[in-house]
Amino acid sequence: MECKDYIVRATAANAQIRAFACTTRGVAERARQIQGSSPVVTAALGRLLTAGCMMGVMMKGEKDLLTLQIKGEGPVDSLTVTADAAGRVKGYAVNPGVILPANAKGKLDVAGALGQGILRVIKDLGMKEPYVGQIALQTGEIAEDLTYYFFNSEQVPSAVGLGVLMEKDNTVKQAGGFILQLMPFAEEAVIEKLEANLAQVDSVTALLDQGMLPEQILELLLAGLEPEIVDTMPAHYYCNCSKERVEKAILSIGKKEIQEMITEGKEIQVECQFCDKKYTFSVEDLEKMYKRALR
Repeated sequence: MECKDYIVRATAANAQIRAFACTTRGVAERARQIQGSSPVVTAALGRLLTAGCMMGVMMKGEKDLLTLQIKGEGPVDSLTVTADAAGRVKGYAVNPGVILPANAKGKLDVAGALGQGILRVIKDLGMKEPYVGQIALQTGEIAEDLTYYFFNSEQVPSAVGLGVLMEKDNTVKQAGGFILQLMPFAEEAVIEKLEANLAQVDSVTALLDQGMLPEQILELLLAGLEPEIVDTMPAHYYCNCSKERVEKAILSIGKKEIQEMITEGKEIQVECQFCDKKYTFSVEDLEKMYKRALR
């Protein structure tokens, strides 16, 4: 089935709340295809990609770049997602094939796959140094960890919901999420109403599986708070790798390592972690790179 992923931005209660919701089935399924990931890793990476879509469009500049990284002690090891302000996102897992039994609730054990660890949020906003926020994982369920991150690192009270639902053939059936954020001037009555609305919602995937669109999810979460849709924009799995970028990565490993590759006398193949593209470099290519590294 063709899938149109998109992100909705909204405000509510006279701009006391800003809200985002998205559907990302295509993004999560593309990542699964590239990674060949197991259901639990597809769920974990799909959730982080969904968060990346929404957090990416929170940024203002066209060249701003967001990186979300979870480094855990669990078998997945780590997840990395990058996103931009145009709704483009990509990501990978270090160990995509991890298989785990279901958790106590009979659900995919994302927390068990990640284990204890840290969540890092890096925003490259074109300044000299990127902004880096870091927290210890609270639950490993990702949505709760991001809720904690927003409150503790950015001082923005937030509610985050993320979900990935798998088909029996292990493809992605549904994926999406929401982020609701309170502005500093939010009134107590608005906060109470929002909390009451959130208490009525069981899971994002249940809403998506009922056929609800991102706009309808926001209408439900912001009921009685006069939500206004600001805009909608497409979300895409997008990798901007190129041979030139891969060359830079090889150059960064150092002259000694490049010389060792040349001495071996064999061409090398480098695969992009984010997509299924492979780049081949001949010994002649490596010799040219070595000369550049000497400059």
